Amino acid sequence: MSNSIPSVRILPTETNAPGLRPGAEEKPGFVDALENAISAVEKLQGQADSKVSQLLAGNGTDVHSAMIAVEKADLSFQLMMQVRNKIVQAYRDIANMQF
Repeated sequence: MSNSIPSVRILPTETNAPGLRPGAEEKPGFVDALENAISAVEKLQGQADSKVSQLLAGNGTDVHSAMIAVEKADLSFQLMMQVRNKIVQAYRDIANMQF
């Protein structure tokens, strides 16, 4: 009687890892979330630029809506910069760890 262990091959199509299985959908990751946040900030900045341009051209945009758009863009940019600062600080903390 032999005590041999049967060999089992695991092929990439049998794994549950995303990207290895054909047709497997990947969940949005951290980079995707950052890209979405940056594009949202860019969109708000574009809207603010448009409102200010319309105001200066005299196309019926009132001062209040232009100022609200500018403040939204400013606040979202400040938030994005704070998130960036936290990410950079976390990277520095990890880089300074001793193993």
